[in-house]
Amino acid sequence: MISKLPRWVEFGAFILAFVAGYVNAVGLLGFEHQSVSHLSGTATLLGTELISSSAQNVLHLIAVLVSFFLGAGLSGFILHGSTLRLGRHYDTALYLECILLLGALVLLNDGAIAGHYLASAACGLQNALATTYSGAIVRTTHVTGIFTDLGIMFGAKLRGESFDKRKAILFLIIISGFVVGGVIGAVLFDGMVFNALIIPSAIVLVLGIGYRIYNVKAANKKVES
Repeated sequence: MISKLPRWVEFGAFILAFVAGYVNAVGLLGFEHQSVSHLSGTATLLGTELISSSAQNVLHLIAVLVSFFLGAGLSGFILHGSTLRLGRHYDTALYLECILLLGALVLLNDGAIAGHYLASAACGLQNALATTYSGAIVRTTHVTGIFTDLGIMFGAKLRGESFDKRKAILFLIIISGFVVGGVIGAVLFDGMVFNALIIPSAIVLVLGIGYRIYNVKAANKKVES
C-alpha cells in the first residue's frame, strides 16, 4: 500500500518525473518529434512504418523500444525485492542513468542516432526504479497510467468508497514534476539544443549522491542506537 512507502518517495518522485518530462521534451523537439520517456507513441509509429514498408525507420523504432526494455532490465538486475526502502542500490541506478544521458548528449551532438537509444534506455532504467512497490504503482516517466488511477479513485469516491489522499497527492506531485520538467526542457533546448541534457544528467547524479549520503547517515545512526 502507498501508506507503507517512506516519506522521501514524494521528493524523489517529483525530481524523477521532472527529469523524465525534461528529457522527453528534448526528445520531442530534437529526436524527429519522437518521445523517449514512454513507448505508446513509438509503438504506434512502428505500426504505421510497418504498413509503409520503411525498413530503416522500422529498425530505428524497434531499436528505441528495445533500448527502453534493456534499460528497464538493467534496473531490474541492479534492484531487487518488493519493497521501497533505504539500503537498496538506487544510487547505482541513478549513476548509470547519468552516464546514459551524458552518452546520449555526446552522440547526438555528433549527429549519431545512437544517442536516441541511450536516452530511451535511460528512461527505461528510471521508470523501473520504483514502478511497483508495496502494491502501489509509482511511474515517473509517463503520466497516462497516473491519470487513469486518479480517475478510478475519483469514480470510487463518488460511489462512496474511501479516498487515499496520500496516493492522490503523490500522483499530483508526479504530474506536476513531469509538466514542469517539460516546460524547462523546452525552454533550455531552444538555447542549448542537445547540450540541454547536461541538466537532467547533473540532477540524477546529485540525487544519487544525496541518496548515498542520506543512506550512510541513516545506517550509522541505526548502529549508534
